[in-house]
Amino acid sequence: MDRVIYTALSGATAAMHRHQVIAHNLANVTTTGFRAELSTFRAVPLRGEGATTRVHALEATPGYLDKAGPMQSTGRPLDVAAVGNAFLAIQALDGTEAYTRAGSLQVNAQGNLVGFNGLPMLSTEGAVLTVPEGAHVRIGRDGTVTARVGDGAPQEIGRLKLVTPEAGQRLVRGEDGLFRGPQGQPLPADANATLVDGVLEGSNVDPVQAMVDMIAAARQYEVQLRLLQNAEKNDQNAAQLLSLNA
Repeated sequence: MDRVIYTALSGATAAMHRHQVIAHNLANVTTTGFRAELSTFRAVPLRGEGATTRVHALEATPGYLDKAGPMQSTGRPLDVAAVGNAFLAIQALDGTEAYTRAGSLQVNAQGNLVGFNGLPMLSTEGAVLTVPEGAHVRIGRDGTVTARVGDGAPQEIGRLKLVTPEAGQRLVRGEDGLFRGPQGQPLPADANATLVDGVLEGSNVDPVQAMVDMIAAARQYEVQLRLLQNAEKNDQNAAQLLSLNA
């Protein structure tokens, strides 16, 4: 009976974790540049004495859905969207280099060009881009940032760092919602990566499919709970039979 309990419990735990992943995706349906988190089950045989007769279910998160979200035209000069599989480089709270697809940029009170959660954007040299006070900022297709003060000539203040993971290479999403390279190492700048200005990339979460997956995960969880209830009933029936034979 105890084997049934542990097997059913592992399935219920995996279903619950999958439900949490889907709920997180649904909560970010409207988040700019969000990448849907994927979830999969894997079967782990329980090794021990004798034959392997039990398999536990474990939930694994293989990464994110590597597909571009819908492009939404805003007409705002500081709104940019990375083309293809490129990412924008940004400085995380811990000072490390991280990456994001969220391209809603602003100039903060200190004159720094900032993006996701007000974090500084990084140039190809790894420096924070500083904008002159009162300047009108434009961002070129190659990520070049120019600033013009009044009627003066535009001046180049730097170039946004764009990176593109190699084929088969996947970035790692951190708890802060930012992506990083394998083992946390910075990726080299991609000179061929491009941007589109006046456009924002929406979330790539499919809300309809996510709702269907959530219902399926909830039903799977209920099935696992029924197995636990059946195991309890079997235990009660066995105890009753033993008491009668005593």
